[in-house]
Amino acid sequence: MGIVVLRQDGKADEWKRALRNFAPEVPVYSAEEPHPKAEIEMALVWKHPKGSLSEYPNLKCIASSGAGVDFIFKDTQAPLHLPITRVVDPILAKDMAEHVIATVFAHLKNVNTYKLQQFDQTWKPRTYLRMKEVTIGILGLGELGAFTATELSTIGFKVQGWSRSQKEITSVTTFNGPDQLDLFLGSTDVLVCLLPLTPNTQGILNKKIFEKLPKNAFLINVARGGHLNDDDLLEALDSGHLSGAALDVFHTEPLPGPHPFWQHPKVHMSPHCASVSDTESVVPQIIANYKRLKTGKALENEISKTQGY
Repeated sequence: MGIVVLRQDGKADEWKRALRNFAPEVPVYSAEEPHPKAEIEMALVWKHPKGSLSEYPNLKCIASSGAGVDFIFKDTQAPLHLPITRVVDPILAKDMAEHVIATVFAHLKNVNTYKLQQFDQTWKPRTYLRMKEVTIGILGLGELGAFTATELSTIGFKVQGWSRSQKEITSVTTFNGPDQLDLFLGSTDVLVCLLPLTPNTQGILNKKIFEKLPKNAFLINVARGGHLNDDDLLEALDSGHLSGAALDVFHTEPLPGPHPFWQHPKVHMSPHCASVSDTESVVPQIIANYKRLKTGKALENEISKTQGY
């Protein structure tokens, strides 16, 4: 019995070593090496090759090595009747909050604009914004969203958040449900998307949402590329309704060369690096869940398949 690591980013061996170092008694294999597929009980996955999970006849659990699980549901051949778990990690949440904070300040203080001006050898001071002048709106108040909202509030920002169901977060004004979404959007100057990607949130960052934001609002998407309607964002930027967008995630990654985001002066991109699972931090909870699986105990951080997260 054992664990197989299924990835396509060249990091399978790194995760295998970390798991073996932490629990030498647990058989761990990379899918890229010969291994006894009939003996595998847990698959540790991150954007695995579609169809690969169906090769394990005695699989008992699918474990995402990150906070997201949307890629598992996109695999039409995956055994979705099995328990699916995700990572809940304070380091992952802290990394996300730090990325969002850095991105917000870059927007307020024109850091990205000045970098473009440098390339053109343009010396042009611009009016900047102060913390007290903007309201940050967090779309999605799960583990990452709630922590990011709290960190922004702690350093002095006015923060509000929206979620599907009611949440209570100290020093953060919260909205919930479809009836309160417009009210949330209408008072949000910087919109940060941290929603899970589900059929209900696919394409949620679209023209209807953008039009409800105040003029010159700024968008930060650090959730999933599938949340964004690219054409609607370009239209909102070109019309001047949105002042800019910082994107860490895209429909296709790496982003194809011909995509207009590459050259757009109001789009600021990072290569899906806002928050990356740290093996040393995540491995203990993977092994703990493997041992729970072996002893028939309830798994930690198991997702709701009806909700998709």
